[in-house]
Amino acid sequence: MEIDAELRRQIGVSLAAAAVFIVGLVAIGVTFGGSTVLPEAGAIALVALLAGFVLLMAGVGTYLMRAKDES
Repeated sequence: MEIDAELRRQIGVSLAAAAVFIVGLVAIGVTFGGSTVLPEAGAIALVALLAGFVLLMAGVGTYLMRAKDES
């Protein structure tokens, strides 16, 4: 299977979005207590991160579909 430029772009954008999510998880963990119990504010931040990730992936999917249509 040959990987063309479009597939490389899709892989790169998807990995970047996943990396943003992982960095956000680590940041929330470090900010709100490390290995102790997550406080209420940390739980709200985690839910916001999850919602933001869902919206980010929807945006990434839309971008990739439009980029494919233009080429």
